[in-house]
Amino acid sequence: MRKTIILWITLCMSVTLFAQTDSVLFAAYQHEDMTVWKNHLESPSLLHSFTPSALLYEYGYCGYIVAEAKKEGKETLMPEAKRRVQQFKVHVEALKDQLPVGHYEMYLSAVYVYELRLHESIHPFKSMSLAKEATKLAPNDPLVLSYYGTCLFYAPKPFGDKAEALKWFEKAQKRFTGARWKYSWVREANEMYIRQCHEKLGQ
Repeated sequence: MRKTIILWITLCMSVTLFAQTDSVLFAAYQHEDMTVWKNHLESPSLLHSFTPSALLYEYGYCGYIVAEAKKEGKETLMPEAKRRVQQFKVHVEALKDQLPVGHYEMYLSAVYVYELRLHESIHPFKSMSLAKEATKLAPNDPLVLSYYGTCLFYAPKPFGDKAEALKWFEKAQKRFTGARWKYSWVREANEMYIRQCHEKLGQ
């Protein structure tokens, strides 16, 4: 009985700490302070044992650092961006069997997108195919739906389509409900993309 109580207390503390971490990282995202994300991803606990939940933040941070490295005057960030993407790729493969359905395809698609932007590899067809496959495997997962919308939003024609992207963002929006998504940075990003789609489509 005593061991059960101790285990329960430990579990509650872990859940609370995780929620606090999510809230802190969410606030950092809202304030565009990605150094908080960088520090989180480089924390000793994650360096020792990377987790599936951390992979979502690594995916987001890679998107940020790749975009920064592509900006004029910030070319010195390119080696760091390439290193981060390679590390992300290693983590995706290492955690393949622990990921929710559709997430491996989603993350691998993201790897190809980042490598394409960094001129490390050229797999635009494969990237879109994997993103679409993820939606078939997990048709009700808002993370997967939003990711596919992001692919459509940024891809050039004939692959990209803002109107089609909006449909996927709205599908995801309907599923980003409940307490579990309160501190989801992807939910927040999804809302931003919906607004941008409406602006670009003149709606």
